[in-house]
Amino acid sequence: QVQLVESGGGLVQPGGSLRLSCAASGRILSTYAMGWYRQAPGKQRELVATITSGGITTVVDAVKGRFTISRDNAKNTVYLQMNSLEPEDTAVYYCNAPSGERFVLWTWGQGTQVTVSS
Repeated sequence: QVQLVESGGGLVQPGGSLRLSCAASGRILSTYAMGWYRQAPGKQRELVATITSGGITTVVDAVKGRFTISRDNAKNTVYLQMNSLEPEDTAVYYCNAPSGERFVLWTWGQGTQVTVSS
């Protein structure tokens, strides 16, 4: 059974930075494409960034130029570097392995709260 643990969130002022981490037990993440998702209050969860097993990355337009997804296969960890944070980035952030356009492979973890506020 895969257990996903997200960490690194917190309260940050607009323009600040955070780095989120996603660790997994029960699977070797390097063999999977991975994604970071977020869910803002009252909104549906949305995919923010993905990274393939080969290291090819994509991000949605809303975070392009500000967020970077990466992975450290030796640590079985996926990261999301978030710079120039905006209040609109406030959400709970989750990681998972995308399966098609709408689904994920594993049970969601608890996520990590990111709050951008002055």
